[in-house]
Amino acid sequence: MAGIKDVAAEAGLSVATVSRVLNGHPSVSEDARRRVTDAVERLGYRPNAVARSLRTDQTRALGLVISDVMNPYFTELARSVEEEARALGYSVIIGNADERPDLQDHHVTTLLDRRIDGLLVSPTDGGSPGMLGAARAGTPMVFVDRWIPGVDVPVVRSDGRAAVRDLVAHLHALGHRRLAIIAGPAATTTGRERVDAFREALAAHGLELPDAYIGQGDFQAGSGRRVTEGFLDLAEPPEVVFAADNLMALGALDAVRARGLRVPDDIGLAAFDDIPWFVHTDPPVTAIAQPTGELGRAAVRALVDRIEGRTGASVTLPARLVVRRSCGEPASPEFPSPVRRSTP
Repeated sequence: MAGIKDVAAEAGLSVATVSRVLNGHPSVSEDARRRVTDAVERLGYRPNAVARSLRTDQTRALGLVISDVMNPYFTELARSVEEEARALGYSVIIGNADERPDLQDHHVTTLLDRRIDGLLVSPTDGGSPGMLGAARAGTPMVFVDRWIPGVDVPVVRSDGRAAVRDLVAHLHALGHRRLAIIAGPAATTTGRERVDAFREALAAHGLELPDAYIGQGDFQAGSGRRVTEGFLDLAEPPEVVFAADNLMALGALDAVRARGLRVPDDIGLAAFDDIPWFVHTDPPVTAIAQPTGELGRAAVRALVDRIEGRTGASVTLPARLVVRRSCGEPASPEFPSPVRRSTP
């Protein structure tokens, strides 16, 4: 493998000049820059990133700790983070916390040991010790999607309250009055916020949210199925179930179908966090969509600002309601009614 001395010999320049070119030093002639670039290309030279990080105290690497890599929302978020980081000259190392605070701390510690320049985190709870310690130690950090109140870290997230109000108004206009929610973990800001927004939206229409219509989930499909089974066992089941994330919505759909019931004929279903699959389910699922790609890109820009000595500001973007047919909506050219075959 070629080294910097080989590049210098190939270019006919000193090692010091080659080093200045590779590190972007301004006091280098265009001729020297061209000769070094040509030599690098001919030899296939790759700078030693570890050695360079020791010289510059930067690795040009960011850490991303997401709550659940199986959740399509976080998969899309990670993709947008990686694309924006690459455009800004950074690489990304990803850790999956699987909604577990202990795994979150493991990934945070591992990433810091690898001397990343900054950290993006979607907290799994109210603050695991390792993550809080990193934030308080001054590690350049940005919270994305979820956040921890009282921790002085920029937050990049969406605001779903207006979209939840739009959803409840939409359901009310369709004639639904008994509305239930599969809530996310109360230890997370998004878990609490979505329940509060749903309750407030119901109150605006003179509707209550009984305890029996609040099911505690964990942002994973199994809890969506379990909670929905409980709703279906009630003497007066809800007319529509609102799942506070997409995986719990898929679990809810499984529970309804396992009973031989149909959405929306027997019970309606809506979800927070739209995903591409929802267009292809039968029926297509009415959902609240977050600007996931924009959130990922904004989070990277805020983190790089902090790394490079600028003020990384918090960013809040609006979510929006996407109406399909899972709550009893009339058929439309985009989402026509399916042809039902009678059973012989």
